[in-house]
Amino acid sequence: MLEALLTSTLVVALAEVGDKTMLLAIVLAARLRAPWQIIAGIFVATIANHALAALVGREVAGLVESQWFRIAVALGFIAMAAWTLVPDKLDDDEETSVRTKSSAFLTTLVSFFFVEIGDKTQVATIALAAHYRDVLTVAAGTTLGMMIANVPAVFLGEELVKRVSLKAARTAAAALFFVLGVWQLASALGWLG
Repeated sequence: MLEALLTSTLVVALAEVGDKTMLLAIVLAARLRAPWQIIAGIFVATIANHALAALVGREVAGLVESQWFRIAVALGFIAMAAWTLVPDKLDDDEETSVRTKSSAFLTTLVSFFFVEIGDKTQVATIALAAHYRDVLTVAAGTTLGMMIANVPAVFLGEELVKRVSLKAARTAAAALFFVLGVWQLASALGWLG
């Protein structure tokens, strides 16, 4: 359980640096100037989104108990390594959608929930839950990882982006995904004993 929590936290915290949702956190903080409401919105949106993703991952893993599924999960981690190396940016339509005058909490909640759909951290949550088969621990870990990456982004915004090498963070996250994928593949093929 501790391994699932720590791995989920580390994978998502690293993958989130420079991710579209981190950029969204910076935009929201700059425009809405309500950091605690934004952080609360990120937290609630992430719990909802990642709990659903972890549930999907666990259920899919439970339905397909085979070596081929474990190989598919391993290859998914390796594909995530490649995907993580591609920098994200906010699309124009997403950036304009955050200009609403409603509360910062609600704006953040809705924006984060929908921007996170299909995002690499959500896909990673599905893969992690398929691997560990533990919805609560994986969702808690991935949510913690999102908060570790996004809370400083809300408070430090542009300064954080200037000081943290996004390329180095993406490379570290990609390496972690790759190691997880190779480890899962070796396990699925029986190379680990």
